[in-house]
Amino acid sequence: MRAVASPRPKARRPVLLGRGLGPALLAAFLWLAGAATAFAQSVPQNEDVRLRIGDILELSLPGEPALNAEFPIDRRGRITLPEVGVVEIAGRTLAEATTLIRNTLSRAYRFVSPLQVSLKERRLFITVLGYVGKPGEVDLPADSTVQEAITAAGGVLQGAQLDKFQIRRGSRVTIFDYKKYLDTGDPSLLPTLQPLDVIFVPSSPSTGNVQINFDGRTLADQGDAADAATAVKVFGEVNRPGSFAFKDGMSVVDMIMRAGGVTRYASIDRVRVIEGGDPKVFNLRAFLDTGNPALMPRLAPGATIFVPKEEEEIRRSVRTVYVIGEVNRAGAFEAPPDARLIEILANAGGPTRFADTTRIRILKADGGTENFNLTAYSDTGKGTLPEILPGDAVYVPEKIESADRPSWLKIPPSRAVEVVGAVIRPGRYEWSNEMSLLDLLGEAGGPGPRGDLARVQMVRARGDGKAITLDLATFLSSGGSITDLPKIQAGDVIRIPELPSSPIDNKGNWVTLPKEDVIYIMGQVAIPGRYAFNKNMTFLDILTAANGPTQTADLRNVRISHRGLPGSKVTQVNLAQYFATGDERLLPKVRVGDVIFVPDRQNKDWFEDPKENTIRVLGAVSKPGRYRFSNDMTILDLLAEAGGPSADAYQQKIVVVNLGCCREQARLFNLVEFARTGDITKLPVVQTGDTVYVPNINQSDWKIFTEAMQNILPIIALIAAFGG
Repeated sequence: MRAVASPRPKARRPVLLGRGLGPALLAAFLWLAGAATAFAQSVPQNEDVRLRIGDILELSLPGEPALNAEFPIDRRGRITLPEVGVVEIAGRTLAEATTLIRNTLSRAYRFVSPLQVSLKERRLFITVLGYVGKPGEVDLPADSTVQEAITAAGGVLQGAQLDKFQIRRGSRVTIFDYKKYLDTGDPSLLPTLQPLDVIFVPSSPSTGNVQINFDGRTLADQGDAADAATAVKVFGEVNRPGSFAFKDGMSVVDMIMRAGGVTRYASIDRVRVIEGGDPKVFNLRAFLDTGNPALMPRLAPGATIFVPKEEEEIRRSVRTVYVIGEVNRAGAFEAPPDARLIEILANAGGPTRFADTTRIRILKADGGTENFNLTAYSDTGKGTLPEILPGDAVYVPEKIESADRPSWLKIPPSRAVEVVGAVIRPGRYEWSNEMSLLDLLGEAGGPGPRGDLARVQMVRARGDGKAITLDLATFLSSGGSITDLPKIQAGDVIRIPELPSSPIDNKGNWVTLPKEDVIYIMGQVAIPGRYAFNKNMTFLDILTAANGPTQTADLRNVRISHRGLPGSKVTQVNLAQYFATGDERLLPKVRVGDVIFVPDRQNKDWFEDPKENTIRVLGAVSKPGRYRFSNDMTILDLLAEAGGPSADAYQQKIVVVNLGCCREQARLFNLVEFARTGDITKLPVVQTGDTVYVPNINQSDWKIFTEAMQNILPIIALIAAFGG
């Protein structure tokens, strides 16, 4: 039972055993508790094991749920028990901790003899700091290693110094070589971890004093030295200068190889090795030629290796040939007496893309000059390569004109052609007789997006000077022979006209279009106006360019006035029938100069339609008048077009007057009866030229009789009054 003097409120105290129990029941309970104690003691427990921070204890006390739980030892070596608070047990044996816990619980609990304390699990509280992904505290199993602790902290970052890892245990610092463990896999190289150890991962001195993002290649390019005092510095004409860690048995060649080897500009016969303030010159070329190990200087920790650059000096020998101009590697080259021009140019890296290989010059050592056309030789294979002797100079000149570096002033008029207008790069271009018009347009970057290839203009420099118009668009679409294109001569001017950017823009620039290249569209279209037109376009093309007909356009009576033909000729087009049938034969042929007129279907005079194509609707309808009628329409369509009968219409006797070829007749139509029965056979036949009359209700027989009776009744009443 709990002590009576406990200050805690009774509402939080559990019901304790032994209070109010009979002797028999209490004896049975004590027997069960003893059996539970014997069972717990049967589990093997090392009573001498020392408890440490991170261990997890399991307590068991029958009848007390709050004490049947796990209690971890925190970083301060304590556990927190219910009702009694913290108990410091780190460093004690399991037996000592059990006794201490029982004594502490006895202040609040009377019956604590059955209490069992066991060590359930051992854990490690480790702190990992430095160059790791997630520095901080990690919770690990008791048998975890340094590698597992570093992995739990996110692993080491690139640039960490692997051979200088530290373990800090209190005031003692232990340094170990983690790199050696990674190389050998020997677990004995790693120190054993204890709770509250701190693992510190330092950064390599190669990373510098500024935090930057880099990868393994960046670190390797700067070297891998960790100790600046023993590092070997390699710089100069090597591919990857840096500081490299010194290892016993390494030579100067090994260090140069770790630096990526020498560059092609290195002077390998004057490599300098500085060791302890004593510089030595190492002839790497002689060592490679002879393999004599005596030529290799000794390498010591902290040495410096410098590979100088080959001096820029005039090379002259009995076999030197010079290559200058537009080649990739101009300079002096050693060449045997039988060397050919192709071999000399290949050693110089070949001509660049700016080189004019048609005018290569060989400057002879005796003062003479020889020209050579390498382009013609490579195309035909005919001719003889010039002889190159020691002391000669091969000069590859620059092209007179290039797209990247224009220099049109260098081109004489006898070799120039001008390209103007809607091309990507208009300008003055060098011309050759083997080029065609397409070659010239390709040199100018081709036509622009608004270039009109259907009207390419050419002005001849020689002859009558007249302009020639060429339909290049048809040639490109239909194909043909290049020989059919006009021959270009030096001094000619090629112009690519520019198309309007849009139909709206066309209205603003219509004056720039000659009348021979335009067509007119008027009436009910979205954008009427004057449009550029050519023979490759159709009627639908120009109608689409005007954004199509409006909603009120009369598509059945589109008219085209053909200008430029003898007399007057007008074509009427039923565009609605084309849209209904898709018959291409209904579309007219249009040409430049024609006028297309799309009439208005609503706002027009009634006399514009001939009587042979219309029907008259009269009487009590919403919109009486003349209406266009087709054979596929009925009287219902016609009444609907006229807005339907009005409210006072006499719909039982609609009159249809047929004007046929042989005789005229009139028929009555009962719209009310048709609406009730829906009998299509009762619909009268209506044709163009007929008249439909819807009478007023006042004209019905019943209305006439009713009005007559209204006039007679007063008279009868008067007679009756007098007679009475």
